[in-house]
Amino acid sequence: MNRELVIFFLDHLSIERRLSSHTITSYSTDLEQFSAFIAPTELSQVQALTIRKWLISLSDDSLQNRSINRKLATLRTFYKYLLRTGKIAENPMTSIRMVKTTKKIPQFVRESEMENLVNNRKIAMNFSEARDELILFLLYGTGIRLAELISLQNNQVNLAAKTIRVIGKRNKERMIPIPGLLVDLIATYRSFCTVEHAHLLLTDKGEPLYPMFVQRLVKKNLGEYSQLEKLSPHVLRHTYATHLLNKGADLNAIKELLGHANLAATQVYTHNSMEKMKAIYLQAHPKA
Repeated sequence: MNRELVIFFLDHLSIERRLSSHTITSYSTDLEQFSAFIAPTELSQVQALTIRKWLISLSDDSLQNRSINRKLATLRTFYKYLLRTGKIAENPMTSIRMVKTTKKIPQFVRESEMENLVNNRKIAMNFSEARDELILFLLYGTGIRLAELISLQNNQVNLAAKTIRVIGKRNKERMIPIPGLLVDLIATYRSFCTVEHAHLLLTDKGEPLYPMFVQRLVKKNLGEYSQLEKLSPHVLRHTYATHLLNKGADLNAIKELLGHANLAATQVYTHNSMEKMKAIYLQAHPKA
């Protein structure tokens, strides 16, 4: 019965809510872990006390509060679905509260470090070099997510209009302008590419990219210019947003460019901007 409820729920997420496969996998993993914890109790018979015991066990396993809250969010969505579809009469998550977490300020690469990366560019001499350079500057020049980069199709790129059409979470589409540098890099990359494929970015074997490929590439190239401990594709997304905000871009415009569902998700970047303003004040004000 537990497995059947989970399958119906995951189908709902995929078909009706149109969530990404990555998100659905996370939901599935969380529910499998919870099912194992409550066994042999049915998911539809769970009480709030059992959920609290699970939270204690997660904490005892040294799981971070942020990860615990993600699992709670999974249960909250799951039991709301069961209540709405008549599978349960009462929602056991009603009295469960999220665990307190410290707000994390997004890490980003400094503008001077990104300028060094741009200024030290070498002219691509082959397909691999052109592709690697394009990956870096697509991430930094558009702020797209890793999954969006990997799934980017050739027909989503419009060099004449200098835009790319990105399909984000829940299949929501957005248009992102691209700078002249990216237009040139895409044209150069295509001139080296001899394989016809729907995907824009390919491996040396002519296959679509995979996450680890991009993660290794970003870490290797950014590591030469930045001292950040964690260097990832998402750090370049944070960098894109922070640099836009520091240059005076409207927060609502950044929200649309990033594909955020609400402004609260974008406002986290104002902390980075405020830190820069504090630094300028301390350096420039005579009484600072």
